[in-house]
Amino acid sequence: MTAAGSSSPAAPRPDARTERWRAHREQVRGEFVDAAFRALAEHGPDVSMDDIARAAGCAKPKLYRHFADKTDLYLAILERVQSTLWERVLARISLTTDTLAHLLHTAIAEYVAVVEEQPDVFRFLVHSRMAQQAEQPERAIEVAQRSALLAAQLIEERLVGQDVDTGSLELTAYAIFGAVGSATDWWLGANRARTEVMSTERFADHVSIIAEGMLDGVARLNNLPIDIDQPVHLAFRTE
Repeated sequence: MTAAGSSSPAAPRPDARTERWRAHREQVRGEFVDAAFRALAEHGPDVSMDDIARAAGCAKPKLYRHFADKTDLYLAILERVQSTLWERVLARISLTTDTLAHLLHTAIAEYVAVVEEQPDVFRFLVHSRMAQQAEQPERAIEVAQRSALLAAQLIEERLVGQDVDTGSLELTAYAIFGAVGSATDWWLGANRARTEVMSTERFADHVSIIAEGMLDGVARLNNLPIDIDQPVHLAFRTE
Protein backbone atom coordinates (compact mmCIF):
# COMPACT_ATOMS: atom_id res chain seq x y z
CA MET A 1 0.00 0.00 0.00
CA THR A 2 1.14 3.56 -0.75
CA ALA A 3 -1.53 5.56 1.05
CA ALA A 4 -0.40 8.00 3.72
CA GLY A 5 -0.17 6.44 7.13
CA SER A 6 0.25 2.91 5.82
CA SER A 7 2.91 0.81 7.50
CA SER A 8 6.10 -0.17 5.72
CA PRO A 9 6.22 -3.71 4.36
CA ALA A 10 7.71 -6.18 6.79
CA ALA A 11 11.26 -7.28 6.16
CA PRO A 12 11.44 -10.67 4.47
CA ARG A 13 11.82 -13.50 6.93
CA PRO A 14 14.94 -15.65 6.56
CA ASP A 15 14.29 -18.75 4.53
CA ALA A 16 14.35 -21.72 6.92
CA ARG A 17 16.08 -23.96 4.41
CA THR A 18 18.77 -21.36 3.80
CA GLU A 19 19.37 -21.02 7.53
CA ARG A 20 19.56 -24.80 7.97
CA TRP A 21 22.06 -25.07 5.12
CA ARG A 22 24.16 -22.24 6.55
CA ALA A 23 24.22 -23.92 9.97
CA HIS A 24 25.03 -27.29 8.40
CA ARG A 25 27.82 -25.77 6.32
CA GLU A 26 29.38 -24.13 9.39
CA GLN A 27 29.15 -27.41 11.29
CA VAL A 28 30.85 -29.36 8.50
CA ARG A 29 33.56 -26.70 8.13
CA GLY A 30 34.18 -26.96 11.87
CA GLU A 31 34.48 -30.75 11.60
CA PHE A 32 37.03 -30.36 8.81
CA VAL A 33 39.04 -27.96 10.97
CA ASP A 34 38.94 -30.57 13.76
CA ALA A 35 40.24 -33.10 11.23
CA ALA A 36 43.00 -30.68 10.21
CA PHE A 37 44.23 -30.53 13.80
CA ARG A 38 44.25 -34.34 13.98
CA ALA A 39 46.17 -34.51 10.70
CA LEU A 40 48.66 -31.93 11.95
CA ALA A 41 49.26 -34.00 15.08
CA GLU A 42 49.95 -37.05 12.90
CA HIS A 43 51.80 -35.59 9.92
CA GLY A 44 53.34 -32.37 11.21
CA PRO A 45 53.35 -28.88 9.66
CA ASP A 46 53.68 -30.10 6.07
CA VAL A 47 50.26 -31.72 6.23
CA SER A 48 48.48 -31.90 2.86
CA MET A 49 44.86 -31.54 1.82
CA ASP A 50 44.85 -35.30 1.19
CA ASP A 51 46.01 -35.90 4.77
CA ILE A 52 43.23 -33.69 6.11
CA ALA A 53 40.60 -35.36 3.95
CA ARG A 54 41.73 -38.79 5.18
CA ALA A 55 41.59 -37.60 8.79
CA ALA A 56 38.03 -36.45 8.10
CA GLY A 57 37.17 -39.83 6.56
CA CYS A 58 36.18 -38.44 3.18
CA ALA A 59 37.49 -37.82 -0.32
CA LYS A 60 39.26 -34.55 -1.12
CA PRO A 61 36.50 -33.28 -3.45
CA LYS A 62 34.14 -33.10 -0.46
CA LEU A 63 36.69 -30.93 1.34
CA TYR A 64 36.69 -28.52 -1.58
CA ARG A 65 32.90 -28.36 -1.54
CA HIS A 66 33.13 -26.61 1.82
CA PHE A 67 36.36 -24.63 1.35
CA ALA A 68 37.00 -22.49 -1.71
CA ASP A 69 40.72 -23.28 -1.75
CA LYS A 70 43.71 -24.05 0.47
CA THR A 71 43.76 -20.47 1.69
CA ASP A 72 40.17 -20.76 2.88
CA LEU A 73 41.02 -23.80 5.00
CA TYR A 74 44.25 -22.20 6.22
CA LEU A 75 42.30 -19.14 7.40
CA ALA A 76 39.72 -21.33 9.14
CA ILE A 77 42.52 -23.03 11.09
CA LEU A 78 44.08 -19.65 11.94
CA GLU A 79 40.72 -18.32 13.12
CA ARG A 80 40.20 -21.40 15.31
CA VAL A 81 43.59 -20.82 16.97
CA GLN A 82 42.81 -17.15 17.53
CA SER A 83 39.37 -17.96 18.96
CA THR A 84 40.82 -20.57 21.31
CA LEU A 85 43.50 -18.17 22.52
CA TRP A 86 41.10 -15.29 23.17
CA GLU A 87 38.67 -17.55 25.03
CA ARG A 88 41.46 -18.76 27.29
CA VAL A 89 42.85 -15.28 27.91
CA LEU A 90 39.49 -13.61 28.59
CA ALA A 91 38.54 -16.39 31.01
CA ARG A 92 41.56 -15.53 33.17
CA ILE A 93 41.60 -11.74 33.24
CA SER A 94 39.59 -8.74 34.33
CA LEU A 95 40.08 -5.76 32.05
CA THR A 96 38.70 -3.54 34.81
CA THR A 97 40.78 -4.55 37.83
CA ASP A 98 43.87 -6.46 36.65
CA THR A 99 47.09 -4.50 36.26
CA LEU A 100 48.48 -3.87 32.81
CA ALA A 101 51.51 -6.03 33.68
CA HIS A 102 49.23 -8.90 34.73
CA LEU A 103 47.18 -8.59 31.54
CA LEU A 104 50.31 -8.73 29.39
CA HIS A 105 51.84 -11.66 31.24
CA THR A 106 48.60 -13.65 31.32
CA ALA A 107 47.93 -13.15 27.61
CA ILE A 108 51.47 -14.15 26.69
CA ALA A 109 51.50 -17.12 29.09
CA GLU A 110 48.26 -18.44 27.57
CA TYR A 111 49.60 -17.92 24.05
CA VAL A 112 52.78 -19.83 24.92
CA ALA A 113 50.69 -22.62 26.48
CA VAL A 114 48.62 -22.95 23.29
CA VAL A 115 51.80 -23.11 21.20
CA GLU A 116 53.39 -25.66 23.52
CA GLU A 117 50.32 -27.89 23.36
CA GLN A 118 50.32 -27.90 19.56
CA PRO A 119 53.67 -26.63 18.25
CA ASP A 120 53.14 -28.08 14.79
CA VAL A 121 50.02 -25.94 14.40
CA PHE A 122 52.15 -22.81 14.88
CA ARG A 123 54.80 -24.16 12.50
CA PHE A 124 52.05 -24.90 9.97
CA LEU A 125 50.64 -21.37 10.23
CA VAL A 126 54.07 -19.78 9.74
CA HIS A 127 56.14 -22.09 7.57
CA SER A 128 53.96 -24.67 5.84
CA ARG A 129 53.64 -25.01 2.08
CA MET A 130 49.98 -24.13 2.50
CA ALA A 131 50.97 -20.83 4.13
CA GLN A 132 53.63 -20.04 1.52
CA GLN A 133 51.39 -20.97 -1.40
CA ALA A 134 48.34 -19.04 -0.22
CA GLU A 135 46.70 -17.62 -3.32
CA GLN A 136 45.68 -14.45 -1.47
CA PRO A 137 48.33 -13.78 1.19
CA GLU A 138 46.71 -10.46 2.11
CA ARG A 139 43.71 -12.42 3.46
CA ALA A 140 45.98 -14.34 5.82
CA ILE A 141 47.66 -11.12 6.95
CA GLU A 142 44.27 -9.50 7.57
CA VAL A 143 43.07 -12.39 9.72
CA ALA A 144 46.36 -12.53 11.64
CA GLN A 145 46.12 -8.80 12.38
CA ARG A 146 42.64 -9.04 13.89
CA SER A 147 43.98 -10.08 17.28
CA ALA A 148 46.32 -7.09 17.43
CA LEU A 149 43.51 -4.74 16.45
CA LEU A 150 41.16 -6.29 19.02
CA ALA A 151 43.78 -5.92 21.76
CA ALA A 152 44.23 -2.24 20.89
CA GLN A 153 40.47 -1.68 20.90
CA LEU A 154 40.02 -3.38 24.28
CA ILE A 155 42.59 -1.03 25.82
CA GLU A 156 41.26 2.03 23.97
CA GLU A 157 37.74 1.42 25.32
CA ARG A 158 39.11 1.75 28.86
CA LEU A 159 40.93 5.00 28.16
CA VAL A 160 37.88 7.10 27.27
CA GLY A 161 38.52 10.74 28.12
CA GLN A 162 42.29 10.35 28.32
CA ASP A 163 44.62 12.05 25.86
CA VAL A 164 46.13 8.87 24.46
CA ASP A 165 47.09 8.55 20.79
CA THR A 166 45.01 5.60 19.60
CA GLY A 167 47.24 5.27 16.55
CA SER A 168 50.20 4.65 18.83
CA LEU A 169 48.20 2.06 20.76
CA GLU A 170 47.36 0.22 17.58
CA LEU A 171 50.96 0.39 16.34
CA THR A 172 52.20 -0.94 19.70
CA ALA A 173 49.73 -3.84 19.62
CA TYR A 174 50.84 -4.77 16.09
CA ALA A 175 54.51 -4.52 17.11
CA ILE A 176 54.01 -6.67 20.21
CA PHE A 177 52.13 -9.35 18.28
CA GLY A 178 54.85 -9.35 15.63
CA ALA A 179 57.62 -9.60 18.21
CA VAL A 180 55.86 -12.42 20.06
CA GLY A 181 55.39 -14.34 16.80
CA SER A 182 59.05 -13.94 15.83
CA ALA A 183 60.19 -14.93 19.32
CA THR A 184 58.00 -18.03 19.16
CA ASP A 185 59.55 -18.96 15.84
CA TRP A 186 62.97 -18.80 17.53
CA TRP A 187 61.73 -20.73 20.57
CA LEU A 188 60.41 -23.60 18.44
CA GLY A 189 63.38 -23.50 16.07
CA ALA A 190 66.88 -22.29 16.92
CA ASN A 191 66.21 -22.60 20.65
CA ARG A 192 65.61 -26.35 20.32
CA ALA A 193 69.12 -26.78 18.90
CA ARG A 194 70.74 -25.24 21.96
CA THR A 195 72.37 -27.34 24.67
CA GLU A 196 70.20 -25.69 27.31
CA VAL A 197 66.71 -25.26 25.87
CA MET A 198 64.77 -22.29 27.26
CA SER A 199 61.84 -23.52 29.34
CA THR A 200 58.23 -22.54 28.70
CA GLU A 201 58.05 -20.42 31.86
CA ARG A 202 61.32 -18.62 31.15
CA PHE A 203 60.32 -17.95 27.56
CA ALA A 204 56.97 -16.48 28.65
CA ASP A 205 58.76 -14.28 31.21
CA HIS A 206 61.26 -13.05 28.60
CA VAL A 207 58.56 -12.20 26.08
CA SER A 208 56.47 -10.45 28.74
CA ILE A 209 59.42 -8.22 29.67
CA ILE A 210 60.00 -7.45 25.98
CA ALA A 211 56.33 -6.47 25.60
CA GLU A 212 56.52 -4.27 28.70
CA GLY A 213 59.56 -2.54 27.24
CA MET A 214 57.73 -1.84 23.99
CA LEU A 215 54.81 -0.33 25.91
CA ASP A 216 57.18 1.83 27.93
CA GLY A 217 58.92 2.97 24.75
CA VAL A 218 55.74 4.11 23.02
CA ALA A 219 54.64 5.88 26.20
CA ARG A 220 57.91 7.86 26.25
CA LEU A 221 57.51 8.72 22.56
CA ASN A 222 54.16 10.27 23.46
CA ASN A 223 55.45 11.96 26.63
CA LEU A 224 52.95 9.87 28.53
CA PRO A 225 53.97 8.42 31.91
CA ILE A 226 52.93 4.79 32.29
CA ASP A 227 52.60 2.58 35.35
CA ILE A 228 52.12 -1.05 34.33
CA ASP A 229 51.33 -1.98 37.93
CA GLN A 230 48.00 -0.15 37.65
CA PRO A 231 44.78 -1.23 35.90
CA VAL A 232 44.53 -0.12 32.27
CA HIS A 233 42.33 2.91 32.97
CA LEU A 234 44.90 4.19 35.50
CA ALA A 235 48.12 3.01 33.83
CA PHE A 236 48.44 5.93 31.41
CA ARG A 237 48.72 9.16 33.39
CA THR A 238 47.95 12.29 31.39
CA GLU A 239 48.35 14.90 34.12
